[in-house]
Amino acid sequence: MSSKLLRGTFILTAGMMLSKVLGLLYVIPFDALVGAKGFTLYQYGYIPYTLFISIATGGLPLAVAKFVAKYNALGEYGLGQKLFKTSMKIMLATGFLAFFVLYLIAPGLGEYYASSDPAYKPEDITQVIRAVSFALILVPIMSLIRGFFQGYESMGPTALSQVVEQIVRIVFLLLGAFIVKFILNGSTVTAISVATFAAFIGAIGGLIVLIWYWRKRKAYLDELLLQDRGQLQISLVDMYKEILFYSIPFVFVGIAMTLFQAVDTLTFGKAMASIGKSEETTTALGILNISANKLVVIPMTFATAFAMSIVPTVTKAFVEEKMDTFTTQLNQAFQVLLFLTLPAVVGMSLLAEPVYTAFYGYDELGVEVLKVYAPAAILFSLFSVTAAVLQGINQQKYSVLSLLIGFLLKLSLNIPLIKWFQTDGSIYATTIGYLAATLINMYVIRYFTGYRYQLVFRRTLLMIIFTGIMALVVSVVNGLLNTGLDPQHRLQAILIIIICAGIGAGVYFALALKSKLAQRLFGNRIEKWQKKIRLRAK
Repeated sequence: MSSKLLRGTFILTAGMMLSKVLGLLYVIPFDALVGAKGFTLYQYGYIPYTLFISIATGGLPLAVAKFVAKYNALGEYGLGQKLFKTSMKIMLATGFLAFFVLYLIAPGLGEYYASSDPAYKPEDITQVIRAVSFALILVPIMSLIRGFFQGYESMGPTALSQVVEQIVRIVFLLLGAFIVKFILNGSTVTAISVATFAAFIGAIGGLIVLIWYWRKRKAYLDELLLQDRGQLQISLVDMYKEILFYSIPFVFVGIAMTLFQAVDTLTFGKAMASIGKSEETTTALGILNISANKLVVIPMTFATAFAMSIVPTVTKAFVEEKMDTFTTQLNQAFQVLLFLTLPAVVGMSLLAEPVYTAFYGYDELGVEVLKVYAPAAILFSLFSVTAAVLQGINQQKYSVLSLLIGFLLKLSLNIPLIKWFQTDGSIYATTIGYLAATLINMYVIRYFTGYRYQLVFRRTLLMIIFTGIMALVVSVVNGLLNTGLDPQHRLQAILIIIICAGIGAGVYFALALKSKLAQRLFGNRIEKWQKKIRLRAK
């Protein structure tokens, strides 16, 4: 893996991980403010918003990144900048259009959600959806700027803007909800509406960071324009056709999880009611799509960063026909991804009780859902990266095909599996859908590039063995700690996590170093780190 790709991936990972951690930490005080039912109302606003964000941005960040990387590799720097400047107006128009549409259809969505959840009135859900819809005005512009920088393999602007956006959103969300509930004595519905409107305030913060970066990099971009070869003349119409061709598959991939969650939102209540569990719907759905989901997506943060980093890099190698470089990058990408994701999801599943308790307080259903749900993050990660590779080799239509097949499996299996396994059934349906989509993506990559997975499979087997040893050690340590500590008590649960995670990570990385696996994956960085440790020990 090129040092530039690895560096960009880790920058994005650090930014996304910090953003995810912040997104988890705020849950603790927010849960105290609005409760489990409030979380479900929050979800009713956020799922349609997420869907509209994906459509409004049109998969633009990665599509623009791919376009810019492609023509930069050809020395045509002016084309990328031309596209960027003209796209700003389109994104502004798209953002306003998405805002108006979501704002107008909010009453209809409110009626539908309220029909299967008696806890809230249609007008309550409508108010929450309309509050979050304002963020649609700014997010498309922000996505365009991020994609442009990523096309230059510059991941810092995306990472920092995401962190600032999250901090501003969370501060406004918590302060707003607190003021409404405890100072103004307002309702939970009003507090949730303020919390969802925080997405708009956060977007302002993220946009300010990106504008600052643009002004800072302007001189460098102008210098590149002086080096422009100017041999290709592409009209704006042809540019937008190419971007549209790139972006449509990105839209589908970007809304993959949201589509699967939408299936749950639409069918979960009716399926639970059919087995006499309608009173559990609100709480169970909130745990499934909000509480547990926020924890499960943490291990796939690295995959998301890889997907964003690998598109311009793979595109460049593919355009320049450097297939050896292409193969090396894929080998390293898959291995590093699995090296970090496998132990993380297994550890989360083993420590589901203290992990869930630490963030949300003990809940028997929440612990069970997290234990079953955590391993699915491996498939979420692999799907994200394989879909990104298909974009890089211009076979993005197959990522849409694989997702549709996975979605249809989820849609057809969700109700029967929920009837058989209740909340866990929804997780099984999601897992089957993602497994099918990932296997199709892997086959298509193999078919069009001749890429072979043998090395990845061999190394993955070694990682599984190391993870198994780590899991055994963590299970023993967790069992011993549970004799003196209560995993259902928040502070004691945190202590259990720190001890078990520290020992588990130590065992896993010690095995990786002893077998030289870590050195093969991370190269000079590990060797330099080892030398520093030895020098300090002396």
